[in-house]
Amino acid sequence: MTTSAPTIAATRRAVAAVPAGPSRAAAFAALMRRDLRVAVRELPFTLVRTLMQPLLFVVVFGYLLPKMGFVRGNYGAAMLPGILAISLTMSSVQSVALPMVADFGWTREIEDRLLAPIPSGLLVAQKIVAGALQGVLGALVVFPLARLLMGPIDGLTLSHFGAALVVTLLGAATFSALGLWMGTAISPQQVGLMFSVIIAPMIFFGCAYYPWRGLSTVPAMQVAVLVNPLVYVAEGMRGTLTPSIPHMPLVVVVLALVGLLALFSFLGTRAFMRRAFQ
Repeated sequence: MTTSAPTIAATRRAVAAVPAGPSRAAAFAALMRRDLRVAVRELPFTLVRTLMQPLLFVVVFGYLLPKMGFVRGNYGAAMLPGILAISLTMSSVQSVALPMVADFGWTREIEDRLLAPIPSGLLVAQKIVAGALQGVLGALVVFPLARLLMGPIDGLTLSHFGAALVVTLLGAATFSALGLWMGTAISPQQVGLMFSVIIAPMIFFGCAYYPWRGLSTVPAMQVAVLVNPLVYVAEGMRGTLTPSIPHMPLVVVVLALVGLLALFSFLGTRAFMRRAFQ
């Protein structure tokens, strides 16, 4: 049986008359605006949660101890990049992991996002981008405050701003992807365990408060900490902001962060899909 030409034309006109849904870009932008409004509304709580520890370390190790003569004055040059790395890390991880834990809780709020007219993979990318932007914001807030508290810092320079920006963006995206993986792979009952078992050791063994090359006196530890993604962000910050301090080569930092970003994105996406459609 054949279909007449007028029937085909009428069908095409009917299909054309149906209003098209929002494009993927428009849906992505709408989700970003929603996250931005939530972030602005909760900004004071977010800043307190993510910046309290870095600023306390700045006050104690960057201001009080040098004033009392217990720490050499140039220690600030080694510590400031690490403080920025920690601020970036905490902001990126928590801004993704904590909402993911809540979204996948018993209320299943994630289902509202799954109804958005975009592929699930693009939804995952949106969460990583939103978390990375909050990580960059955390570093930008801490930098002038730390500089104000610590006073003049030997060797601090912004002449490598482009390289510092690359490290910041890659580090923020990497830890945002890590936050996605942690938030989807860990049950709500284990959130406290996540920060005590994963985040705390990562900070103290992430070369934030000491250069990685300084661990050459303990070779086994110098090799072991290479599994810690914070090492590469701290060393990248150190190599771009205070290059006079011994640091890891920037090529190694960038390659490691790109590889870790790909790995955490893959693991986070897989965990997200498993939890979302189980």
